[in-house]
Amino acid sequence: MRILDKYILKELLGPFLFGICAFSSVFIGTSTLFRIAQYITKYGAGFSPVIRLFIYSLPSIIVLTFPMSMLLASLLSFGRLSGSSEITAMRSGGLSFYRLATPVFIVAFFVSLFSVGFSEMVVPAANAGYNHIVRYEIEKNTRPRSQEHIVIKDVKGGTIERLTYARKFEEDKSTMYAVTVQDFENDRLVRVENAEKAVWEKNQWIMYNGIIHDLTPEGKLERSMHFVRQLMPVEKNPAAIGREQKKPEEMSIRELKIHINALKREYVKTSYYETELHQRLAIPMASFVFALIGTPLGLQPHRSSSSIGLGLSIIIIFIYYTIMTITTALGQGGAIPPVLGAWFPNIIGIIVGLYLVRKASQ
Repeated sequence: MRILDKYILKELLGPFLFGICAFSSVFIGTSTLFRIAQYITKYGAGFSPVIRLFIYSLPSIIVLTFPMSMLLASLLSFGRLSGSSEITAMRSGGLSFYRLATPVFIVAFFVSLFSVGFSEMVVPAANAGYNHIVRYEIEKNTRPRSQEHIVIKDVKGGTIERLTYARKFEEDKSTMYAVTVQDFENDRLVRVENAEKAVWEKNQWIMYNGIIHDLTPEGKLERSMHFVRQLMPVEKNPAAIGREQKKPEEMSIRELKIHINALKREYVKTSYYETELHQRLAIPMASFVFALIGTPLGLQPHRSSSSIGLGLSIIIIFIYYTIMTITTALGQGGAIPPVLGAWFPNIIGIIVGLYLVRKASQ
């Protein structure tokens, strides 16, 4: 790594870390602490659950601050270099803007990759832990629930062995309605069982009024058999099934894909889950998009002031997340394709960023 690259990265690091702390503080102060205060006043939450709630809330906040911090870092670092005429001196020495901006773009790309991994391995588990504490330790809401479109996954050795779908699940009645059981061998669907309902009786699930379809290796129907009463190959009791059901923000990318495929086989609308799936990549990649925008903007006149850079960052962030909120809602509602709903803000950002980069290089 050349001395120039190290120098630029050193300029970038301080504002980036400051941005993570500053933006995280804003989220914590305006949202997290307010919710925690409500749990204390309304439910009398104790010290231990409150501390764990605070810790579990941090990963999802930090992921959101990575793009913001990269924008702030690129604006402030290049703004300072430009304000002290160091950029002018570098370009007088024959260095192009592309060469100066390359280390920023590389760092932003790796920040995006790290953010993808972090949001996949840490954030879903933290969200699940947060919701579990709220539901079972603070609200003490342990009464049976009624849920729709549940999916039960049986996994062995990282491979799906069985997917069970129920259009409605009533935990208090220990009953599932409109049940479909799909059996797999080596990731190949070999059997489908449909039943009117399934009831938990004598520590086992019994399906009523259904049909079994055996499939050939080519996926064609081999034979069918009707039944009035049939044992369902699911060992989990109603309480375990109720606890197992996850919200979209608690699922990993793999779990989201499995859930979406299971719902699609039953012709259930999946736009909400698909939008969430695409956002797992779109939001982390915003770090690279913001670097494309912030780096050339830092070269504009009168950018040496940190307050101007911070203010400009807030304006850009507000515009980006306003667009993201609108397109996400449209994608979840099915008004536009989910992939477009998740990626449209980044597409706009890339177009604007490339224009600014081209203009700065001239």
